[in-house]
Amino acid sequence: MTENGNSAAGGNPALPAHTKLDIQKFSEEHNNVAASDVAAVVVAGNVDETAQNAATIILAPTSLNLTNTTPNAPPGGNNSNNNGNNSNRTNTDSGNNGTGYPAHGEHYKGPKWWRHLVLHWSLVSEHVALLVIFLGLWALGLALLPEYATPSTTIMRIILLFVGAQISGILVTFIHLPDMLGMLFFGVLYTNVGLANFEGYQRFEVFLREMALINIMLLAGLGLDGSAFRRLWLMILRLTLVPTIVEVAVIAVLAYFTLSMPWLWGIALGLVITAVSPNVVVTVMLKLKEDRLGLNSGIHTLIYAMTTCNDVVAIFMFGVVISIIFSTSTLTQKVLQGPIGIGIGLVFGYLYGMMLHYLPSRNAVYANGLRFVLTILGGTIAVMGSRVIGFTSAGALGCVMMAFIAGIGWKRQEQKMTPQQLQAYQLASVPKRLDLLWKFLKPVSFALIGKEINFNVLDGRVLGYGALLVLLGSLFRLAFAYLSTYGGNLSRKERAYITISGFPKATVQAALGPVALDLARSANVASDLTLASNVLIISVLAIIFTAPLGAILMLRLAPFWLKRGDTVDMAQTPVTPQRNQLNNVGELTTVNTQKSS
Repeated sequence: MTENGNSAAGGNPALPAHTKLDIQKFSEEHNNVAASDVAAVVVAGNVDETAQNAATIILAPTSLNLTNTTPNAPPGGNNSNNNGNNSNRTNTDSGNNGTGYPAHGEHYKGPKWWRHLVLHWSLVSEHVALLVIFLGLWALGLALLPEYATPSTTIMRIILLFVGAQISGILVTFIHLPDMLGMLFFGVLYTNVGLANFEGYQRFEVFLREMALINIMLLAGLGLDGSAFRRLWLMILRLTLVPTIVEVAVIAVLAYFTLSMPWLWGIALGLVITAVSPNVVVTVMLKLKEDRLGLNSGIHTLIYAMTTCNDVVAIFMFGVVISIIFSTSTLTQKVLQGPIGIGIGLVFGYLYGMMLHYLPSRNAVYANGLRFVLTILGGTIAVMGSRVIGFTSAGALGCVMMAFIAGIGWKRQEQKMTPQQLQAYQLASVPKRLDLLWKFLKPVSFALIGKEINFNVLDGRVLGYGALLVLLGSLFRLAFAYLSTYGGNLSRKERAYITISGFPKATVQAALGPVALDLARSANVASDLTLASNVLIISVLAIIFTAPLGAILMLRLAPFWLKRGDTVDMAQTPVTPQRNQLNNVGELTTVNTQKSS
């Protein structure tokens, strides 16, 4: 083991200053393992099989798509014969991927697509179940309301757009591409064959887009980890602000000189492009967790925190800029838009989040369900209410602030629960329900942004310069993100991997891309319509270019750039450990050795 965070036998250990983000309480069947024993074994770098079976690691509080990766093998069962070699084997080496099927495709006979389907049936079955639900509801609609349920009606064409996007997303995954690309391309196809004329339902489209954005912001707020930020605040701050500022500046300057976009519109475009896709990043990180790559260097913690903070900053600043652009007030009022919006968002978010601490009570029978409804309602009031009062920037900040404050209170309440209560609570928690809601809103978001791409009115100049903007902005972002990782004890390859994790763009672009276009249509200003269309087109280019390439790079380079570690995520800060921490670790190790003997 190296001195970067592990102990070497017979030498002076250079142990991490901080341990993993969080360990859930032990399950009922492993109550005989004391928490102090597990902590001592983990810190000492000698994770045995019992400790692995007793502890479940939380790598991220929330995700936008937790089911796009192969599920983990259960923490026990077939791994019982590893005899201490768990750190050198993946979860699938036991011959079972957690679904009851062998983990290796060569065990199946038949076409490759059939082997892929069987191996990933636990994931595909969810989408198939949704399809069956849709077909059942459609059959009922044809029987009870035929005038609305026939395919020729506008409402059914809208529904079929989303269903087709979901199916396309599933099919695209068979060629190892992100599912959002299939959803996006289906929307493009839908509008270019003449099926996307939703006359009379424009407000319904806007509502669906806003709900997708609200879902993303709520997940971002719940994903903010205060303890991780306190430990890693300096590096997270650098990774969030420096690359974001550079990328936005580069895109704004290029947009001004190449596409003649005003400075505020160029900044708005840069803020849309700079947001990192949590969908792609979380999916890849869960895959790396299965392969136990990068767990002992705090890589996962840094990437999760950087992604969440980057999205929060981008979404909030986009709201500020776009509210100034479309404001019809005086210059003084435009200047005050940002500060007033910040104040309104912070106050609303704090008060509503504090209310969610106590309403409903954690002992209520349907506490999670009521919290979920109140959370969605609060986010909707924040976003739509801010637009009504003329301070659009307050909506995004209020939504994120509300979720963050509520999440702090809910985490404190979790600490008072018994293991059985905690397990039942987490299975139906608000983040889990938001993840489920995202399964419905994801095809909606990507299909609607694809729907706006009409080949008949596309400008080749916008496409060419748009691709250049995305490419140069991403390159500058990568360079300055790498510089921002200096100052810790991470290796050059680990710093490079953290850098490329900020490359994929998809989820936030799909939500923010059409926002300016919706506002421009409401204002009915021809120049604004053209500029807003450019923002949307370049957002689509960013998704197409960066989402698949970013996911491929992160997956392919991980085995070469990250170290294979234990199943425990040592979320250490890249700093030198203090003397008293080393002494405490030595005491824990001694106690554990005495108990084991």
